[in-house]
Amino acid sequence: MKPARGKGATNKVSKEALKAVDDRKVGKRKAAIKADKSSKKPVKKGKTATKDPNKPKRPPSAFFVFLEEFRKTFKKENPNVKAVSAVGKAGGEKWKSMSVAEKTPYGVKAAKKKSEYEKLMNAYNKKQESMADDGDEESERSKSEINDDDEEDEEDGEDEDEEEDEDEDEED
Repeated sequence: MKPARGKGATNKVSKEALKAVDDRKVGKRKAAIKADKSSKKPVKKGKTATKDPNKPKRPPSAFFVFLEEFRKTFKKENPNVKAVSAVGKAGGEKWKSMSVAEKTPYGVKAAKKKSEYEKLMNAYNKKQESMADDGDEESERSKSEINDDDEEDEEDGEDEDEEEDEDEDEED
């Protein structure tokens, strides 16, 4: 067999070198792969804040208000199409082809929903602040109660030790 020349030669050699090694044979290549994986620094997973289920959802934009209505009409016209992506693509094309005058009613609806959302968020934030204030007072109280209990336990323990020492002295 003739040795390959040119660009194809390097591809064949690299493919042969990369072929899997039998499980029976532990070769350098497998050890190198394990070393590569361990040499990478582990990615630290940051603590993600848990979502509050009581928090109001953000309001939809004018496009999404339009898309809600468009979905209904699209499904009536095309009952066979089940793909969400098809509905989204058709809605996007329709939105792009609409004039500014046609888009304004959706903008108005979106603005109403946004003002409602802001009211709900203000109420939600006030509630959160009041809960945080209540929680701080309770935690301060509980800390002081715990510290008081610890001090009492220590004092009780000292009294018991003194009594034991006196009992031992009397026996001698």
